[in-house]
Amino acid sequence: MRSGSQSSRNASGETRNTRNVLFFPVRFVAIAVSMLIMASMPTSVYAEAPNVLVIMADDLGYGDVSCYTATEFATPNIDRLAAEGIRFTSGYCSASTCTPTRYSFLTGNYAFRKKGTGIAAPNKPAIIQPGTETIASLLKGAGYKTAVIGKWHLGLGAKGVGPDWNGVLNPGPLEIGFDHCFLLPTTNDRVPQVYVNDHRVLNLDPKDPLWVGRKKPSDDHPTGETHRDTLKMDWSHGHNSTIHNGISRIGFYTGGHAARFRDEDLADKWLEKSVEWIEANKDSPFFLFFSSHDLHVPRMPHERFQGKTKLGYRADAIVQLDWCVGELTATLDRLGLAENTLVVFCSDNGPVGDDGYVDGAIEKMGSHRPAGPYSGGKYSVYEGGTRTPFITRWKGRIAPGVSDELVCTIDLAASVAGMVDAELANSACVDSFDVHEALLDASAASSRDHLVQQDNGTVGNFGLRVGEWKFLKHARSKANNLQVNKKLARTKVPKYQLFNLNSDPGEKTNLIEQNSDIASEMKSRLEELIAQGRSRPVPSAAK
Repeated sequence: MRSGSQSSRNASGETRNTRNVLFFPVRFVAIAVSMLIMASMPTSVYAEAPNVLVIMADDLGYGDVSCYTATEFATPNIDRLAAEGIRFTSGYCSASTCTPTRYSFLTGNYAFRKKGTGIAAPNKPAIIQPGTETIASLLKGAGYKTAVIGKWHLGLGAKGVGPDWNGVLNPGPLEIGFDHCFLLPTTNDRVPQVYVNDHRVLNLDPKDPLWVGRKKPSDDHPTGETHRDTLKMDWSHGHNSTIHNGISRIGFYTGGHAARFRDEDLADKWLEKSVEWIEANKDSPFFLFFSSHDLHVPRMPHERFQGKTKLGYRADAIVQLDWCVGELTATLDRLGLAENTLVVFCSDNGPVGDDGYVDGAIEKMGSHRPAGPYSGGKYSVYEGGTRTPFITRWKGRIAPGVSDELVCTIDLAASVAGMVDAELANSACVDSFDVHEALLDASAASSRDHLVQQDNGTVGNFGLRVGEWKFLKHARSKANNLQVNKKLARTKVPKYQLFNLNSDPGEKTNLIEQNSDIASEMKSRLEELIAQGRSRPVPSAAK
């Protein structure tokens, strides 16, 4: 740790020990020699316990940033991260919707192993209960200050009870390793539109209690159906219950008016609170999970970003996200933290066009391909659903480059544990692989040789990638298989499919008949991985 041992590594990974200084007069010679050596090195000597900043976008596709394949608009700040770090071409999230990916990122466990990890309803109890090891608890145990700021969508409150919106919201992030949280409790197309600061709803007036429910609270309660003509953004499907800020949502709520926020201000608030927290913790090792809501629906970027692109609010929200990345990295620079901070940029799932609101996402898409060369998107186990932008940057430590190695957001828990030498129990983070060498060096191999991909988990669609091969199992005969520049629709698909991603990255040609032996082997392996309860190997000494 920075505050303790002075053991560190140079760019080649060799360990140096600088605790003991040579005695006079030899030490002056040693210092002079050391200075000459360091001056000749391509990079300097580093501590291997950096601050960790994870920036997770929402519904951002592989083709949605200009350092990957976007050409219709620019993302200069995300591009700068890639230019100064490693851009992964096989970087994944583990699921094609938000709740299961976020669960897996935090716990290091595939979400399909735990019931109730599908898209969380507004009154869902905490999905990650106290006692679960998380990336936050691992780093907190290693002496880090920890915070999550932004979208949560993993439930709050005790099992069988759920959130007490007018009282203490416990358990939540603070019970699983975070020192601080400032949250959007669900996701913004679901009620309620309030902030949670640690254990309580911010600015809640007890004289105007907050009520959240699944049924209409009264016959005269305004909804997107009964008061559609008042909406500033119309709905296309499903998002037609309680109206707030001229936008109707999923679910119902009343009260809490002083606590409610304006959609347009979300990104600014996340940034304000993040900068505030970084400044307060700059002298300690810290872990910040910056959980953006951009570019999830309802896409309502701040007025200064509206119209910044010709593709409508969806692309405008990407530009807003890029601005947030720039402000966060500028804060690291201003505080002198950039050379001691590992920044990870990723997404919780692939892209979607029309996701419940009439916001021009499809009509203004033009030639832009949000999933890049891949098929499918959000809700799908095709590559577009889970292969997303994935970038690591640590100024002065990571040499810029591009990596084709297989890495996933689920691996971040074991990887940071390996990086800071935190103890990871064999029973914890059972699907998280320590790939930190690949995260820090574009020429290093990843220890992950396969990846299971899932949809929301409620249907049971799975993908298994091993090397160049991708095997798909659909529990039903229909799946979300259309590119996101078309309306989301369920199309008929075979139960089993096999693709060669090297020759067919768009997963267009099913090779299962020509390669039945490969398909059979991968089908068996997928079933084994699902049934065995873990995929991270147990060290031989622990068996």
